[in-house]
Amino acid sequence: MPEIEKHPWKPFLPEGGRLLMLGSFPPQPKRWSMEFYYPNRSNMMWEVMGSVFYGDSGHLLSDDGKEFNLAEIKQLLSDKGIGMYDTATAVRRLADIASDKELEVVERTDIAELLRSMPGCHDIACTGTKSAEEVCEEYGLAVPKMGEHCEGSIGNRQVRIWRMPSTSRAYPMALPRKAEYYLRLMSAVGIL
Repeated sequence: MPEIEKHPWKPFLPEGGRLLMLGSFPPQPKRWSMEFYYPNRSNMMWEVMGSVFYGDSGHLLSDDGKEFNLAEIKQLLSDKGIGMYDTATAVRRLADIASDKELEVVERTDIAELLRSMPGCHDIACTGTKSAEEVCEEYGLAVPKMGEHCEGSIGNRQVRIWRMPSTSRAYPMALPRKAEYYLRLMSAVGIL
């Protein structure tokens, strides 16, 4: 039986946060290029965010494009009120790869607790099918179609739960198309 892995980071919950983005679980440390969410350099999240907020997919990368600009990423998230965490706090990896299909969730995140730290947040963006399935199963909701949301109650708060495309390069959708989905999300929640 594979070992249980605990989440390596604390939630990133900026003051005044209005959107909580939830992935599934970080990849193995050997795949990190930074110690923050979406750390795998091959993941498109920060290119998507560069496209959405700056019109430039390379904006949140280093000058040579080989690394992420972590300070600028954190500043953007703080300025826009976007929190980051994952739907699992403990998992077992069933294979030595980063795929969500190979994750067994051992302990789900207490999303109601995260929301208590974000009193102005009424929108949760699940950044992939696995995270959307975990959240919707936990709260008895039907998983929405890609780019759409369902509504439900978490703790004592009504929220919209959005299902977004995965930003993994393994997910078969081009960067500009993924960026369109996230641009619509940011507009719908009032961040753009």
